[in-house]
Amino acid sequence: MNIIIKQNTNVVRSLLYDTKTKQLQWYGHVQRVEEGRLPKEVMKWSPPGRRKRGKPQFTWAEGIRGLMGKKELTEEDWNDRGNWRKKIIWLSNGRRKMWKHCTAC
Repeated sequence: MNIIIKQNTNVVRSLLYDTKTKQLQWYGHVQRVEEGRLPKEVMKWSPPGRRKRGKPQFTWAEGIRGLMGKKELTEEDWNDRGNWRKKIIWLSNGRRKMWKHCTAC
């Protein structure tokens, strides 16, 4: 059913996939920003104290590191903006090829 809806609306990728791609783009951007800028300080900040009991939730940074591991990106890749974007765009295009049944792809 979802495949038919995606074909009728010409949707190529999922919202979740686009969100993860944008997170990687934002992470690379903030990592290249000079020290002392607010976005970089906010990304480094961790709240004081302990976490709640139970299963620990992933932090945003842990999620990004996990996503980078899945996509075979390294910490040094973000230093070269062109290479970082190329790898992320290549990953996005690779995802499109999975939708072979979609005529809009």
